[in-house]
Amino acid sequence: MKRRKGGALLESVMLLPLLLSLLIGTVELARVFYTYYTLEKVMYDLARYIGTQQGVNFCDPADPSITAAENYALTGDTASAQDPVVPNLTPAMFQIAIERYDPAAQAMTPCDCSAAGCDASQGGLPPDFIQVSLTDGYSVQPFFWGFTIDPFPLRPTVTVPYGGT
Repeated sequence: MKRRKGGALLESVMLLPLLLSLLIGTVELARVFYTYYTLEKVMYDLARYIGTQQGVNFCDPADPSITAAENYALTGDTASAQDPVVPNLTPAMFQIAIERYDPAAQAMTPCDCSAAGCDASQGGLPPDFIQVSLTDGYSVQPFFWGFTIDPFPLRPTVTVPYGGT
């Protein structure tokens, strides 16, 4: 009888590291997915904020509307006085592209900064869509119980219609 109790204890002790590994791995995987979702939400907020503003000069990266949108997406405030929602995420990491739908090619084409493109200061028409991505991605490094795992970039992209004028 005592041998069976000892056997069950030994089996439990042998199985415990495997169960802990699965638990820690699941938590780390959930953290990576949560970070990806949060990045996607931040980029969506940025694109929607810009997409609803009027008079945005997309050809000038220092346009106050674009700066306010980046600050709003990062901190929830257009003045940028708070910490970013995602640690180490900066406005310089965002890449904002404007696109126009080409019915002949039935595809999205980049909108250039010219009078025939989307430069409002030269009489160009507004874009149809705004695409926000991360220039080099957002690097995450999972922690897995003493093992070194190389960091890898998350690269979400968000495209929303432009509704401003």
